[in-house]
Amino acid sequence: MYNEILKDRTEAAFLLSEKLKKYKNSNSVVLAVPRGGVPLGYIIAKSLQLPLDIVLSKKIGHPSNKEFAIGAVSLNSTILDEHPTVPKEYIENEIARLRNVLREKYKLYRGDREPQVLENKNVILVDDGIATGNTLLASIEMLRKQHPAKIIVAVPVLPYDTVPLFEKHTDELIYLIASKNFRGVGGFYKDFQQVEDEEVIKMMQAN
Repeated sequence: MYNEILKDRTEAAFLLSEKLKKYKNSNSVVLAVPRGGVPLGYIIAKSLQLPLDIVLSKKIGHPSNKEFAIGAVSLNSTILDEHPTVPKEYIENEIARLRNVLREKYKLYRGDREPQVLENKNVILVDDGIATGNTLLASIEMLRKQHPAKIIVAVPVLPYDTVPLFEKHTDELIYLIASKNFRGVGGFYKDFQQVEDEEVIKMMQAN
């Protein structure tokens, strides 16, 4: 499918649920990327009768240019590119600082619940779209360390030229639109309102 327009995240979630129905009532977990991926993850988890959790990660910025990622960190794993000139102490401090930020976020969204155990389960990773995909690729790499049975990425829209990349790094890639004229994720939705923290909390509590 190319150059289609989705009504909103709800429509996108129901369309993805159809493509994922073989995972209904299976040994699987839906992991949503906050905040935009949570409304989709919520509907998909309900449709497939699966537990819902969130996946949180943050990039580690280079000391002289925070926008330039030298790695990424999640609550329980880290990936780093080789940068011999970056002091080890800086990296250790950043990992500790970012983990604190992620812990606070997780507590905000999930309260005192323990994260889902992913070992030997199918992980369905959901977001409302992929732009560059760098953060999602980092999340996939970190999720692999928890030894899931399979990692399935389910997104409504992504650039056409990133499809091979995600097919290579996942066990299954499910999407609705792979656009050759990608113009940002929001450009493929009629309604693409920002998702607020309150909405995320409400959905996570309802699951």
